[in-house]
Amino acid sequence: MFFRQIVDDKLAQHAYLVGCQRTRQALIIDPQRDVDRYVAMARSEGLRITATAETHIHADFLSGCRELVEHYGCRAFLSAEGGPDWQYEWAFGNDSVALLRDGDVFTVGGIGFQAVHTPGHTPEHISFLLTDRGAGADSPMGMVSGDFVFVGDLGRPDLLESAAGHAGAMEPSARRLYDSALGVLDLPDYLRIWPGHGAGSACGKALGAIPDTTAGYEKRFSPALAAVRKGEDAFVSYILDGQPEPPQYFGRMKEENRRGPALLGELPRPRRLSGRALLAAASDPGTVVVDTRVDRLGYYAGHIRGSVYAPLNRSFPTVAGCYLDPRAKIVLICREEEVEGAVRDLIRIGLDRVIAWAPPRELTAYQTGGGELASIEVIDFDEVAQRLGDPDVQVLDVRRATEFASGRVTGACNIAHTRLAGRLGELPRDKRLLVHCLSGARASAAASFLEREGFQVSAVNDLFQYAVGNHVRTPVE
Repeated sequence: MFFRQIVDDKLAQHAYLVGCQRTRQALIIDPQRDVDRYVAMARSEGLRITATAETHIHADFLSGCRELVEHYGCRAFLSAEGGPDWQYEWAFGNDSVALLRDGDVFTVGGIGFQAVHTPGHTPEHISFLLTDRGAGADSPMGMVSGDFVFVGDLGRPDLLESAAGHAGAMEPSARRLYDSALGVLDLPDYLRIWPGHGAGSACGKALGAIPDTTAGYEKRFSPALAAVRKGEDAFVSYILDGQPEPPQYFGRMKEENRRGPALLGELPRPRRLSGRALLAAASDPGTVVVDTRVDRLGYYAGHIRGSVYAPLNRSFPTVAGCYLDPRAKIVLICREEEVEGAVRDLIRIGLDRVIAWAPPRELTAYQTGGGELASIEVIDFDEVAQRLGDPDVQVLDVRRATEFASGRVTGACNIAHTRLAGRLGELPRDKRLLVHCLSGARASAAASFLEREGFQVSAVNDLFQYAVGNHVRTPVE
């Protein structure tokens, strides 16, 4: 059996390519939308992807299952669990899709896959037990657990309510997750567990950074499973407490995946712009410029007015997903060697209209040709302390609520940067916003978005620990 975990570091997402080395057939589990890379990887190993499967309707990226069915002739294995509200609309009447119930088994070459209904993170969630029958095994060697079991954690059960807007779904989902987690306690210790995400994902609150685990290790050391042993109510309290605010785009992903992502075909091929063409593109009200420079001080000092700052690091898709309208045309400020990677990051979250790019050096030509370069005031926590009594100033903390609860700047309001786009109405437009986070990174993206939305902003490019030294942090009241 061939087995490979394929990691998207920015979304901390894991897909799994599983192949039978006798028949050369392969299955890809939880593929992202740009499936050409999986096909190429399989081909390089002498395999052909003939099937695809999915653990659940994802909220953090667009699935590639439909793409593989429609453009590559694959058979798809999807969940039929969860009730009528959680079915794959695009799969209705599609002869290439097999809908699975708890206990259903299918094979790819000599490899057996058994679906196990593991609701809680989502109602329809299934995990897959893998048995290498071609090697003579008659018991599973491991489980692809999707967003059910992570290393040191379980998938968060609150997203139907907190991200998708289904009021009242949070606690019942947590109780379903408890029932599913009881089943983990009965798994053999040797069973390998291959999770759908690693550290950095917003699909849990304490995911481990190692790529996989075993049932035995999780039973001994997982805090989430320790909470299971304390009983249902204790578990529900534990699993719902301290979950990070989900990114704004999660609700949109959930709906698009249920309905069926638009077929991609080929990747968008944005054209290169000169300074003059960049000026014309940036003047289009239907276009947003996304500045991906990692030098945030450079961005603060001079950028196209109205551009969104989304540096090409691990935060890029989260920032883009939270601050960009999927209907907008996108122009990237980035280096040539970064264009394809940025395009892939964007189409994975449904931002398909990437029409052009320009290297950072074209900003000079943009300005020479008559374009305006805006700047954002940069301050530190010394200056925040000096301005606290100013009635025309409001401190905005864009850290998570759990961070804010542990200590805050006097008089600050708190909106996590991942939820900012949906809560602009809570912010005063007649005051200057002093935007801060823990290190200045989240604040830089938030400040750019707020400037685009017409707010007066100053960005705190400083470490929050220095707020303590300046006596501007207060304990929870």
